Formats: sequence, C-alpha cells, structure tokens
Amino acid sequence: MLMFQSLRHFFSRRSRVLPGEAARVPEGERVYAIGDIHGRLDLFEALIAAVEEDDAAGAPAETQVVLLGDLVDRGPDSAGVIARARDWQRRANVRILGGNHEEMFLRSFDDTETLRHFLRFGGRETLLSFGVSPRRLADAEPEEAQELMRRAVPQDVRDFIAGFEEMIAIGDYLFVHAGIEPGLPLEEQDPRALRWIREPFLSHGESHGAVVVHGHTITEAPDDRGNRIGIDTGAYASGRLTALVLEGDQRRFIETVERDGQITTAALIV
Repeated sequence: MLMFQSLRHFFSRRSRVLPGEAARVPEGERVYAIGDIHGRLDLFEALIAAVEEDDAAGAPAETQVVLLGDLVDRGPDSAGVIARARDWQRRANVRILGGNHEEMFLRSFDDTETLRHFLRFGGRETLLSFGVSPRRLADAEPEEAQELMRRAVPQDVRDFIAGFEEMIAIGDYLFVHAGIEPGLPLEEQDPRALRWIREPFLSHGESHGAVVVHGHTITEAPDDRGNRIGIDTGAYASGRLTALVLEGDQRRFIETVERDGQITTAALIV
C-alpha cells in the first residue's frame, strides 16, 4: 500500500519569501538537496563522498540532506541505491521524498496495469537489480511478474520506500519531487500532483510563497527560476547527478559526472 508521509506538521514552520528578499535557510543550518538518482549508485556514492567532504570543510552547522525522489528505475542498480540511502540515513540526517517512480514501484505489487507502465519506464532494470531473472521476467505474465517481485524485494525494503515523505519545508524553501499546483494552499495539494506535475507549475512565473526545490523534469544544468529550482540533470542518461547546497541566503551546486567510465566531482556555477 502506498503511504508516503505527509507534510501536515510542517505547515506552521514554513516561511514566506517577500518581494525583494532572498530566500534563506535558518541560521546555523546547511541543506544539501540531491536530484533524481534513478539507479546510478556509482554517481550517488561519489556525491555522498563529495557532500560529506564539503560539509566537513564548512563551518559547524546543523546539516540536513534531502533526496528528492526517484531513487529507483532506469539506471542499473536501484537496489544498491536504496540500500545506500538506508545506510546513509542511519548515520546522518537524511530525509527522502517519494517520487513518481517510487509510486509506480509500490503500486505494481498489487496493480497489473501499473506494473505494465512500471516495466516500460525503467522498472525492468529495478527488478533485475533485486535479482529477478531477466529470462523469467521476459516470459512472465503480469501476475507471474508480481510474484517474482514479491519474492525478490524484501518487505522491509517496501516499507522503507513507503515511508518516504511527500514534502519537506526548511526555512524559505519547500522540497517536493515534481512541483506543486500554483496558487493552491499546501494543505490542499494533491499528493499525486506533488510526484507527477509538470504544467502549469514549470511555466508559472509568480511567487509560490516559498522557493520550490524539485526534480522530475530533466534539464541539462540546474534550472534556477527564482521561484523554483529544478535539479534533475538526468543522471541515468547524462551521467550527471546534482546537489543543491543551501546555507543562509546562499545557493551553490555540487555535481558528480561520469565520462568514459571515470567519475569526477566539481563545484558548479550556474
């Protein structure tokens, strides 16, 4: 059953960015938001190391990491990404949003129509990473594929994913997977839209009250529009995974990039 955690208890803490003001995170806090990983464990491992090195080099701070969802599908090692995210969360303040691909994954265990969609959009790679036989999966009818999933994906992994959050508010920033419905109060937002929306969110030029940090929509480089910041740089296809770093009223980026089998890390100026 799909049960991402809701934002209800964060509403009272959310700030509002006034015209002419710079968005801020609270004094003494540092936030790293990481875009859609999509099974790229290699890039994720490198970015974890870069984030931890960057955090250690900075002034002492209360540090939070936010993974923006879509940890699974398309890339080669979704199982490894999930395991690494769980391990990091045990050691650090790491919070994880549920993306549309996590939604499809969880629904696929019980809904064959969702399963068909899931398999077409990267779910096959996810199941293979959990040890499902490619030959058996290729020959399986939907109900048989569901049984293969149930045997391969432990219940504690499913429960972990089901515990991902819907939205996270920190200072003047709101973190979601895909976006929000412009003009709609947060308590009235449709959780499904938070994981799937593109328009009218992407083209909306007015303030959302908070600056919305999101993934879901791929761009070649981080897309800072003032009222929103998109950081899905297409890791599974481009070989580029991006983190947004927020401290005070400052924004900067760190990225890990794979070219010809080599991964490099760099600060990014946009």
